[in-house]
Amino acid sequence: MEQFQVLRDKAIQKIKVADHMLFMTYPLVQDPKLLLAIIENISASLDYSISALLQHERLFKRIPPYHDTFPSRFDIFQNKMLTRYGLNSNSVKLVKDVRMILSEHKRSPVEFARKDKFVICSPTYSLKTVDTNLVKKYIFETKVFVNNINKIVSKNEGIFTRSQG
Repeated sequence: MEQFQVLRDKAIQKIKVADHMLFMTYPLVQDPKLLLAIIENISASLDYSISALLQHERLFKRIPPYHDTFPSRFDIFQNKMLTRYGLNSNSVKLVKDVRMILSEHKRSPVEFARKDKFVICSPTYSLKTVDTNLVKKYIFETKVFVNNINKIVSKNEGIFTRSQG
């Protein structure tokens, strides 16, 4: 199995986990802190999808070598892959929004659960709330994104399977 196929499968698995956590686990537990764990899985799914696409492009020598860091991968994705494959520019906003929530969470001096929302306070005490509607929207958009990447990288998949003889 090629590296891009492994990354694609990880992306699919992560979004399935996020979906299951939101629609099966969250209604049972009712803990808004779980929303953050779901967003972490969404972020991982997005990152794996971008990595799968870049590994695919690298394998076909359509892009030069790149640093394997998120900023480098995201920059190449944003500048080269969006237009090449006609991907929706909303996916860039999705990735940025999800990553911003996670970075605000890391820098946050205070966070708490209030009713069905998870509230993150910035160091200047501006508030960012995460609720189920926001997470549902992110999951839906991520599923569409992962599906689009899957279609792109699966197009020539037949050439990577070994014939059983």
